[in-house]
Amino acid sequence: MNFGRRRKSGAARKQPSKDALAWIARLPAIHLQRVASIGVAVLVLAGAFLALRFALDRPVEQVAVSGRFQRVLPGDVEKAVRGALRGDGMVAVDLARIARAVESVPWVDRASVARSWPSGLTVQVIEQRPVARWGKSGLVNTRGEVFVQDAQHIPAELPQLAGPPGFEAEMTARCLAVQKRLEEGGLRLARMSLDERGAWDLTFDNGIALRLGREDVDERFERFLVAAVRFVMARPADIEYVDMRYANGFAIGWRQAASGVKRG
Repeated sequence: MNFGRRRKSGAARKQPSKDALAWIARLPAIHLQRVASIGVAVLVLAGAFLALRFALDRPVEQVAVSGRFQRVLPGDVEKAVRGALRGDGMVAVDLARIARAVESVPWVDRASVARSWPSGLTVQVIEQRPVARWGKSGLVNTRGEVFVQDAQHIPAELPQLAGPPGFEAEMTARCLAVQKRLEEGGLRLARMSLDERGAWDLTFDNGIALRLGREDVDERFERFLVAAVRFVMARPADIEYVDMRYANGFAIGWRQAASGVKRG
């Protein structure tokens, strides 16, 4: 056995040139120079950003409030904005937080807030629009939300909704749907009630009650408009109620008991 040096197989390996070795030796220095240059650039950009932010982050000096107001006072809106600023400047101010603060003002439905450079905020306010009373002194908006629990001033033309808690949205939607149809027929809704059993009753401003019951409420209301409303319009002073809880007709209750009941 030969324990001497191993014989090289194949062609001898080519040794790197002096120029290649010099280029390889320069790699760490080139890399460090690039890293240093990038670091300086980042520091310059960061400094410029901070300087710009400092220049723009001025205190909020002006609050411009706009909207169609009947119940909301612009001064109350500005007060809510000032209270929610918490010392923030124009850049740091949280616009969503400001909007929520404005929406907490009574009779404010929605609010949008935007920056107005260099030192102001613009606040657009949409006021609540009551469409009905809820219970004795509550008010509901078009979405059926009770936005005032104890209203001091209630518009006389608003119908009253009376029903179990949790049915505000459903009753408001039905109220809005029937109001327009009734007005087309010359009637105005004064009250809508829903009892615990699910029975619906309407009362018009002339005092006549419309009994719709629990089933097929929309179909019965349509039948009232087609077949029974002419009797109501012809003799409003004599009719106490119209009962639509019949399969193919209706009943009229007269104010004078001696007049009896007429079936449609």
